[in-house]
Amino acid sequence: MAEETTLNSLSIALAQYDIGYFNSWLDYEKKVSGWVKQAAQSSRLLVFPEYASMELTSLLAEPVRNSLTQQLVEIQNFYPDFCALQAKLSREFNVVIVASSFPTQVGEGCFVNRVNVFEQGEVIGVQDKLMMTRFEAEQWGISPGESLGVITTSVARLGICTCYDSEFPMLARKLVEQGADVIVVPSCTDTLAGYNRVKTGCQARAMENQCYVLQSPTVSNANWSPAVDINVGAAAVYTPIDCGFPVNGILVQGEMNTVQWLRVELDLSKLIEVRESGQVFNYRDWPKQRRY
Repeated sequence: MAEETTLNSLSIALAQYDIGYFNSWLDYEKKVSGWVKQAAQSSRLLVFPEYASMELTSLLAEPVRNSLTQQLVEIQNFYPDFCALQAKLSREFNVVIVASSFPTQVGEGCFVNRVNVFEQGEVIGVQDKLMMTRFEAEQWGISPGESLGVITTSVARLGICTCYDSEFPMLARKLVEQGADVIVVPSCTDTLAGYNRVKTGCQARAMENQCYVLQSPTVSNANWSPAVDINVGAAAVYTPIDCGFPVNGILVQGEMNTVQWLRVELDLSKLIEVRESGQVFNYRDWPKQRRY
């Protein structure tokens, strides 16, 4: 585990990432390496979206990738190399990588939606998605994780609420109470309504906890994939709605459904200021709800 950070400035890059189709592992490695190299020129924290790793199923035989159950089993063959690549890139470019979530087998027939965080060539923390959508639970067979905690890196203390998790306030609240500087929300949504649900959840979590919330989505279509065929979204940084922050709570937002990095510099000290001297005290006043 990295030492606790005392830095105030945080340079981030949020991926609006397209689901690609590959003919070889080398093609995939080139794509991800190119993305990391580009972002690392100006950013220390790189965030990839939920289920972007499913583009690896393009390397499977068509009957396998067309089966929601078989693809989960067979994609495990890529997991060690997936982690090794992310670890290598984190060391080579001296960045913290919140990697794309990966449907990870944790027991006989049991798969979780896992986010790995890499720094200096190793995994420094993992977070499994806790709240399953209907598609994940009823059709795909993805199971919820069992724990929630802050991941401490050299640049910030991260709390991760993967996609649907962001719509449940107690999860983010637990993370900020544990000291998270930012809440990271990797997402994968296939309708505008789904994107707006996650976006609204992110904005609410930023307001009620007076913190930064970072969303990174998949974008563009992959009609060959039964799991991630349609992808709708835009990356953004959401903030408190108070003194020193945007009046709509959106610090920066990417162009909808466009493949790109969204880069921005965050001042973490502003969160301390707003919690101590803002117009309202959402973070401080949270426990008062228990009176009623």
